[in-house]
Amino acid sequence: MTRRGAALEVAVLGLLHDAPMHGYELRKQVNALLGWGRILSYGTLYPALKALGKAGYIVADQTETPESKGRRARIVYQLTAEGKEYFAQALEDSGPSAWDDETFGVRFAFFARTDAASRVRILEGRRSRLEERLENVRTAGQRKRERVDSYTLELQRHGLESVEREVKWLTELIDRERSGGYPDADTPDNQPTK
Repeated sequence: MTRRGAALEVAVLGLLHDAPMHGYELRKQVNALLGWGRILSYGTLYPALKALGKAGYIVADQTETPESKGRRARIVYQLTAEGKEYFAQALEDSGPSAWDDETFGVRFAFFARTDAASRVRILEGRRSRLEERLENVRTAGQRKRERVDSYTLELQRHGLESVEREVKWLTELIDRERSGGYPDADTPDNQPTK
């Protein structure tokens, strides 16, 4: 499975953990979770739903509503007990795949359900990855500066400032986690049901 596929899987399972949803609503929620830069198509969502169903993590139920007479019944997707357990296991993963560009945002969206030690490992891993990237870009930028036009230099400056802001934000989050975290994190209501 690709990193993007894994991120979509965690997003779908996490959203269905909160409540059953039909495909249209699920797509809207996943798009909101992924952010403005990535739009999820039905051509990506429905194969993922089918695979999760085949694995036994979700079930699809057709529902009839009074306003849907004459139309196809809506299919509502719901998490199974196996899906809840699989989601809980996915949240425990704090290795490199949890902090890469494709999955970090989705994992961060479910931090309230992630244990504190895993949150810190993910945040530290993300910060470390970005600090390495910053160093590589700065080193490469020093060598190429004389051969680059002003617009390219401006784009590079913007990219560096964005990553520097994220590193600062991650450092603040790590400090906050180490000093006790957010008041609503790690409460029983926010923990995934196994």
